[in-house]
Amino acid sequence: MTLSILLLCCTGTAIIGALTGDSEPTKTGTAADQAQQPIVAASVEPTEETSTPAAAPTATPDALAPSATASPSPSDAAPAPVGKVTTETEQATIRYAEKTVKDSSLAEGKRVVRTKGVNGVRTLTYEVTTTDGVRTARKLVKSTVTKQPVTQVVAVGTKKPQSSKCDPNYSGCVPIASDVDCLPKRGDGPAYVSGPIRVIGSDIYDLDRDGDGTACD
Repeated sequence: MTLSILLLCCTGTAIIGALTGDSEPTKTGTAADQAQQPIVAASVEPTEETSTPAAAPTATPDALAPSATASPSPSDAAPAPVGKVTTETEQATIRYAEKTVKDSSLAEGKRVVRTKGVNGVRTLTYEVTTTDGVRTARKLVKSTVTKQPVTQVVAVGTKKPQSSKCDPNYSGCVPIASDVDCLPKRGDGPAYVSGPIRVIGSDIYDLDRDGDGTACD
């Protein structure tokens, strides 16, 4: 940097001193001999100071990491439900069926049990699921007939009632007629009966003539 100083004296003598790295000769003279030199102020260039911007704070890994909720320890977690599967059996009744058959030896409408019915038994097996001691499911897995039922047989009579042609006063069939005589023909009839005949009511046909209770003997 060069610094120049110009000094003017009242006598007109100018002394210019230059201060540089190299010395220069000093010139003297009158003001008329040389033109007045302007005063030049040395310009001093300001020193540029480079301002270094403050470094941004560096985020630490802990600051960048998102906050996370602490995981519960195994002792804090809820216990897993305890499931258990078992089997159960129960018995159910099988109702016996009934069958009817016709019987011509029985009076019409009469019913007689020929074979008595017996109920059967069915065994049911279930699969039962419990969770924490509480039943949550029940499923049928097997059904077996362990006792067969016996069908009941009922006979139903079909015999038509017939009007009696025998007099109810006698044991044995004595025809009902206007008159009855014993065989061999002991009278004029018109109906006849062979004995012996027991009289159980009134001897309306006078068949027991000796009165011993037996007619036509």
